[in-house]
Amino acid sequence: MSDQETPFTDKAPASAPRPVRGAARCAVAALALAALAWVVRAVWHIRLATTGQPASGPPDQGGGQHRPLTALEDSYHLVSSVGGAVTVLCALAFLSWLDRVRDNARALSGTEPRYGSLWLYLGWILPVVNLWIPRGIVADAHRSVFPDRRLPAVVNWWWALWLAGLAGGVGLIYTDSTDEVIARAYTDVLSLLAADVVIVAAAGTAALMIRTLTTAQQERMDETAPTGRPGTAS
Repeated sequence: MSDQETPFTDKAPASAPRPVRGAARCAVAALALAALAWVVRAVWHIRLATTGQPASGPPDQGGGQHRPLTALEDSYHLVSSVGGAVTVLCALAFLSWLDRVRDNARALSGTEPRYGSLWLYLGWILPVVNLWIPRGIVADAHRSVFPDRRLPAVVNWWWALWLAGLAGGVGLIYTDSTDEVIARAYTDVLSLLAADVVIVAAAGTAALMIRTLTTAQQERMDETAPTGRPGTAS
């Protein structure tokens, strides 16, 4: 076990698994909203590109100077802000589901998670380790209950699309300001649209992954309910 797998294991073993379908439905609904938000953002990217950059140049004129925004540019700021808020909501719903699945996996398997509690949050934001720890948490929650089963392929598809969405700062996390993204829509809209497509696909595969892992775990919970004992892998 590596140094990154032990420091924050602090919860006592769960006494019994809890229903997970409700948390899964909330997470899937939040992912659907996030996908819709990115579709709307893509529509605005196309509208900006089609309209073309005003003769006065990009919103950020350089040297700390900004020209007044057009009505379309101003509306894009609103679209971007709403999309950001939806993304935060989606993250909270996803983490709530993952925490429930992780606790249930501990109750069903009788073993502690490979990664401690704080990695559930820090694993997404710490550089370098965020390239594998979130996937590792998901995979561990499934494998601890089903050690003889192969990890569903959708987990790897989701993670590949997630990483692609992060690459280059043009998807889930924009390194540019909103005004700079507007300028990119005028000059390089295809890269923005490609990022939008990747994020929508990542949201779709994340929803499928949630349904797949939730169904498997709930079935195991239903199997063990009559005896009230942690299940063993089949």
